Amino acid sequence: MAQSSIEWTQMTWNPTTGCTKISAGCKFCYAEVMSRRLKAMGQEKYSNGFKLRLHPNTLEIPYTWKHPKIVFVNSMSDLFHEDVPLEYIKKVFKVMNDNPQHLFQVLTKRAERLYEFHKELHWTQNIWMGVSVENKKVVDRIDFLRKTSAKVKFLSLEPLIGELSKLNLKKINWVIVGGESGHTPRPMKQEWVIDIQEQCRIANVAFFFKQWGGKNKKASGRILNGQTYNEMPEVHKLVKNVK
Repeated sequence: MAQSSIEWTQMTWNPTTGCTKISAGCKFCYAEVMSRRLKAMGQEKYSNGFKLRLHPNTLEIPYTWKHPKIVFVNSMSDLFHEDVPLEYIKKVFKVMNDNPQHLFQVLTKRAERLYEFHKELHWTQNIWMGVSVENKKVVDRIDFLRKTSAKVKFLSLEPLIGELSKLNLKKINWVIVGGESGHTPRPMKQEWVIDIQEQCRIANVAFFFKQWGGKNKKASGRILNGQTYNEMPEVHKLVKNVK
């Protein structure tokens, strides 16, 4: 586990690490870059770099937390990667089911596999399920998410590298928007962000603006229309002290 600088969570927990690229949003994957750094630092968990690995020894960690946490699950991987067995996914879900005092945020680009397995999993209220959508080519991920049994569903529109007009936000509780960062980030247009924000307003969906991104994301900041937007679904009040 690790404290997180990600604006919409508090900490990360990685029962798997590593992944493979499947769409345009993966091009400059931050987790891949971070894995290389951690491998160079000699961390055994990343000794295979960004090759997918299961870490069953991490499954006991959430039971040890003394206070409620907001936790991003698998920030360095994808729980629904094709090389993660269903039985292992069930074990991760069992940990989350057993710890209702914590709020777990799971995010995947593999929405089809999520839908394939969703009836095999126990969806307690403290499990928020999300899909990443970077452009129109992958909006079908939202349809797969919508059909799952997850109690809280969210979209991570990051890195936003294309216009996403006329989104179907039915049964979606939360939308996060963010621009790409790094050495050669692809641009995000302000009108894309404002359009998504308006779609959320009309659909009564919580809107969270994470960052403009760019080569210097700290300098670019996260101000939109003169303010920050940190909206989250109402159930986040169950776990306090979110950033």
